[in-house]
Amino acid sequence: MLDWLSSRWGFNDRLRHALAAEEQAGLTFAFRARIIAVVAVMLWLLLVIEPERQLYYLGVAAVFLLLGWVPHALRRHPKAIAVRFICVLLDVILVTAVVILPPPMQIDVGWPIQLRARGPEFLYLVLLIVGAALSYSPLQVVWAGFCVVAVWSTAVLLLYMRPDTLHFTAPINHDIDAALSVLTSPYHVSIFALLNQVVLTLILTAVLAASVWRARAMLLRQTRAEIARADLARYVSPDIADAIMTADREFGAPNTRQVAILFADIVGFTGLSERMSPDRVVRLLKSFQDRCCKVVFRHGGSIDKYLGDGLLVTFGAITEMPDAAARALRCAADLQAEMDRWNAKRCGRGAAQITLAVGVHCGQVVVGNIGSDSRLEFTVVGDAVNIASRLETMTRSLKCRIATSMDCLKAAQAQASDLPPFERLGPVHLDGREQAVEICVWPLRSNDVKPSAA
Repeated sequence: MLDWLSSRWGFNDRLRHALAAEEQAGLTFAFRARIIAVVAVMLWLLLVIEPERQLYYLGVAAVFLLLGWVPHALRRHPKAIAVRFICVLLDVILVTAVVILPPPMQIDVGWPIQLRARGPEFLYLVLLIVGAALSYSPLQVVWAGFCVVAVWSTAVLLLYMRPDTLHFTAPINHDIDAALSVLTSPYHVSIFALLNQVVLTLILTAVLAASVWRARAMLLRQTRAEIARADLARYVSPDIADAIMTADREFGAPNTRQVAILFADIVGFTGLSERMSPDRVVRLLKSFQDRCCKVVFRHGGSIDKYLGDGLLVTFGAITEMPDAAARALRCAADLQAEMDRWNAKRCGRGAAQITLAVGVHCGQVVVGNIGSDSRLEFTVVGDAVNIASRLETMTRSLKCRIATSMDCLKAAQAQASDLPPFERLGPVHLDGREQAVEICVWPLRSNDVKPSAA
């Protein structure tokens, strides 16, 4: 089935595997639903049938469950589809035989066999078609409907051809009394009733197959979209990927908003990488970025871009975030805590320690797509970005791990009370800016260290 769909829908291997996983989940759900349905039917039959006949029907239920367990157990087998189709046919044969044939030995009540085709037990066969819809396979629904029509029609026609079966020998309106005696006779088998069952079963099968096909197409679109989102999230921040995938209009139109900016950078990385082989440098950067990403995403931040041994993080760039400043400072403290945990592990194996410098600021920036028509980048632009970058650079001269602006700290303190204690250093002139920025640092420093310009 999947091979045909691959050519029909243009699947790749990842989409094929994702859809196969959903099919497996559907089969597991169908088997559990079968167990619940059988238990419900058996509880009902135990209430309405005589005790001497209960063992027979319990045995039938056990066989029916076995026929459901076999395709469930072999659902990953290369011939799983063939096994499922064979078991569907055996299901229909089993139910038809139980409905039409009298119980064995002495537990039959002795009614004419023709009467067994006139009860509501045909609905049990209809349930088999409904159950096939849980497989996410329109072909299995069609196959189940075909098996029900073919097996049930064969059984009823065999009853119809029995010598003791009563048939109409003249049109009903010619002799009403004779027609009523035939219709009410337990030996009568109605071809008209069989045709009704066949037509309605075929209609039900077609409707269910179409519904399953539509549900499968929807599942395919959702699976393809999720794979596309996962692929996109490998190149951009996951929240940006979500925004791109769910945007109802062009994503990234430039607009101005209040955003918290965080710059993080490994101190002395150039000298550190000079003593390492290129593959070890790549492994170090990957471990660093993995750890930082988990912390950033935990606080609701977006990775704007990687900067070699550092990264630019934004809070509130995708959607409005009233507590962006508090999130950014909590994230900065959490990044340092993660570096401490990482350094403890590195120290145990004799590796060099990693020192992380973080600068945080918040303010009005322009958020949107920057670049050419062929290559766009969703980013933030503005003086707030430059200030955050300068603050990160100043951590070296200030001998601190986090440097933030007083404006950002005040905004964060108005939104949260669990921030780490920062020390106020006063206004400092940043490189390239005329207006001074009041700076606060963490951890707390000794009083003999004076703030200096970048």
